Amino acid sequence: MMHHGLHLQRAALALVLSCLLGSASGQVAAPSSVVVLPGDATNVFTLRINDPGDFVWQLQSTVNFSNWTEVASLKLHNGAFQIGIPLDATPFLTFRAVFDPARQTLTSQVTNALLLPGSPFNYAAPVLPAKFQQQPILGQDNTPSTNLTTDAGAALGRVLFYDKRLSTNQSIACASCHQQAHGFSDPRPFSPGFNGGLTARNSMGLSNARWYQRQHFFWDERAATLEDQVLMPIQNPVEMAMTLTALTNRLAAEPFYQDLFTQTFGTPDVTPDRISRALAQFVRSIVSTQSKYDLGVTMGFANFTTQENLGRQVFFGQIGSATCSKCHNSDNFVPGTNIFNNGLENPYVDKGVGALTGLPQDEGLFKVPSLRNVALTAPYMHDGRFATLDVNAG
Repeated sequence: MMHHGLHLQRAALALVLSCLLGSASGQVAAPSSVVVLPGDATNVFTLRINDPGDFVWQLQSTVNFSNWTEVASLKLHNGAFQIGIPLDATPFLTFRAVFDPARQTLTSQVTNALLLPGSPFNYAAPVLPAKFQQQPILGQDNTPSTNLTTDAGAALGRVLFYDKRLSTNQSIACASCHQQAHGFSDPRPFSPGFNGGLTARNSMGLSNARWYQRQHFFWDERAATLEDQVLMPIQNPVEMAMTLTALTNRLAAEPFYQDLFTQTFGTPDVTPDRISRALAQFVRSIVSTQSKYDLGVTMGFANFTTQENLGRQVFFGQIGSATCSKCHNSDNFVPGTNIFNNGLENPYVDKGVGALTGLPQDEGLFKVPSLRNVALTAPYMHDGRFATLDVNAG
């Protein structure tokens, strides 16, 4: 048994202890760390354990170093776990995180496996601007009647989206290449997969994918629906390299997934179709609508600067001869039923749709994503060739 102590005082500073964990077989696992963040006004400290091996840890406390009391057993998932620790009136407490090879069979129910809110977020009926309830945006919604977004379904999809179990060596999640801080895209031109190999194209931002009227996904639109698309990176030999059989077996072995699938679909069965539907529901729930532009729509853009209003007028062709809005139309900034040549080059290094169809007229055609959150999604274009929006726009 191995343990690592953490002495906490009410005015404690953040403390980081690096350690090595022993595995059940006696092997030395990858380096792990225990982090304690200072208490807040309610005397709650935060303990964060980082452990690539996803072991079970026992959290214990003592006031005399002789008698230890177990506070919680924590089964890590995706290499990390975080928990708030309320402190009682005792001025000094010592906590230790204990790894015991004999206690690695903790059942991972939702309550001890995931940091989910007490009640689900409102995925099913988000508040949308008035123009999203009107044409043309209303007609751009690609949600199928067979997979309407529910709070439970999108919550399950969110858990799947951030779960590294979806890759063969449990090192890559969907969120690894579609990062929220970067508009659910990747700040690298190409994304590394499970074994370090790079994707062929830049990871596209996911904001407002629900309103891509053409329905097809990926830069070359090779996926007929979003439900098809979400399973393809999982099976891609560079990205996540899983088979659907291996994936369903792995997820079904986790009791907390059985709970989530039951909440969503009524039974605990883990199937590729259910994984697909849940992931698609979460992706469609990634909605950007509270921008400065949306506020401007309601007040004649009086909140815009002179330069911003000039840019808006140029963008929509009200001044000059720019045709930006031909490809990025409506308040959702998407192309409607059309697909376009982005005009980057000829002859084409990447032929886009033409590489799939073999038709000369399809060469250079690429999906046009929404410009929602575009300031966050650099680098730009399918190959990430432009580092900044200024160069892209010019």
